[in-house]
Amino acid sequence: MASKISLKLSNRVPRKPIRKLPATVELSPDATVEETKILIARQAGISDYNRVGLYDPTTKKTLKNRLGLVRDETNVMSAGELVVKDLGLQFAWRTVFVIEYAGPLLFHALFAYLRPYIYAPVYSKAAVEAPLTQVQWLLFAMFQLHFLKREYETVFVHRFSANTMPAWNIFRNSAFYWLMSGLLCALDIYRPGSLSERNELGPVDYLGLALFVGGEACNWIVHQHLASLRKPGGTEKGIPNCIGSGLVTCPNYMFEVTAWVGVILISRSVTVVAFILYGIYYMRLWSRGKEKALRNEFGDRYKKKRYTMLPGLI
Repeated sequence: MASKISLKLSNRVPRKPIRKLPATVELSPDATVEETKILIARQAGISDYNRVGLYDPTTKKTLKNRLGLVRDETNVMSAGELVVKDLGLQFAWRTVFVIEYAGPLLFHALFAYLRPYIYAPVYSKAAVEAPLTQVQWLLFAMFQLHFLKREYETVFVHRFSANTMPAWNIFRNSAFYWLMSGLLCALDIYRPGSLSERNELGPVDYLGLALFVGGEACNWIVHQHLASLRKPGGTEKGIPNCIGSGLVTCPNYMFEVTAWVGVILISRSVTVVAFILYGIYYMRLWSRGKEKALRNEFGDRYKKKRYTMLPGLI
């Protein structure tokens, strides 16, 4: 029978230590990172083991793979030490996504149906009581469909490698979606005199609608494929092999941007442009991180990509 692994435990932040952190922890040879967190949380009196962050004692990087074996962490085993930090209150990834995507759904519904009351202090009675135009209702449907799709994918499609994220993220992420794609976009699109206040669709609008439908459909296909690369509850990665994956690392981001270009063409709204440009900044960072992770994990089996999300640009 293999002997147990004994590791010294040290606080990641000495100024804010885990007060009841044991000096050492005894692990079975096959203990995973997640099982180690559970054991440490129990001994330290922490009710939610997801609050326990484990770090490499040499690189100070977090041990991300919750199903990885502790014995396979070279620096941990050679130093005989684990660095531990209380990550604070946590929320499930699924919960955070559901809440952040609910904001745009709510704001666009409020502005569309309460338009006479919202804009009354600024515009004339005749202007605010005029019904929404065909284009404004089309944009309302596009926003609702996009974020309802996001909600469905969050609940039924996406498979997250991590259990939780810090509670602060729910405020940061929600601020982006609730304020930018929700409040600001709705405020501009449904106001009297906006560039969306049109009843006829022109060639540019039909092009925008085609980009939106095509982008959303392809994004859906990619998300289904990415979900198939990971078993339920698993953390493993796979090499994407789907529509768009021969062009960029993250075709889901490429098609996401495609759909939003369609919304921009129809709305002519600077707020929609600001929203997607801000989103592109983060998607650029995430896509480059995914390219690096795929190269590290699969080596020569993975065909390196020059562009990670937008061919010829990013």
